[in-house]
Amino acid sequence: MGKSVLVPLIFGIAGVAVLLGLGKWQLDRLAWKEGILAEIEARISADPVPLPESPEAEADRYLPVRATGEIGTRALRVLVSTKQAGAGYRLISGFETGGRRVLLDRGYIPVADDIPASGGTVTVTGNLHWPDDRLSSTPENDVAGNTWFARDIAQMAGELETEPLMIVARAVSPPEQGVTPLPVDSAGIPNDHLEYAITWFSLAVIWAAMTGAFIWRARRGGKGTGR
Repeated sequence: MGKSVLVPLIFGIAGVAVLLGLGKWQLDRLAWKEGILAEIEARISADPVPLPESPEAEADRYLPVRATGEIGTRALRVLVSTKQAGAGYRLISGFETGGRRVLLDRGYIPVADDIPASGGTVTVTGNLHWPDDRLSSTPENDVAGNTWFARDIAQMAGELETEPLMIVARAVSPPEQGVTPLPVDSAGIPNDHLEYAITWFSLAVIWAAMTGAFIWRARRGGKGTGR
């Protein structure tokens, strides 16, 4: 086997091996991520517990809770869009419960609707959450105009004079008229490992095909020179 064939063959085999290894690594990551998502879903849907005294973001994220109290009359509007209903707002209000005042993500209203009045005692079943809505491209919240682009818990807690703690409602009893809860789920957690694996495996096939084509041309050129 000539050098003109051996060198590209070695590079071809090495390249395919690396790309296949990357694809296999992504499949391993996919299995790991699916396990994590399954744990999160199981935690979200577990039986609710009373609101803990000193919850922590890492240990108590997605913790199901149930609390009875009164929703504050003021609501902050966070821009959001849903597949079913389109553009609207999440309503974030203060929630008085058990001598404490926390944030409550009440749910969705269409962008054209007025904020529904709140009042009376309700029981909220939901999940503790420390959302990370802000990206590098997210505008600053328009506090004066009551148009928020991210659920910045510390800023919202200061605005509504609550603890920096948020319950995202899954159900409110009695239900709030005109407000649709947007409960916590795992849909927003990225899981692109299958797409990455397909990309790496596709590149391995392309690399192998290009290597084969290069070697075939090199051999044909060598035969032509021999004549």
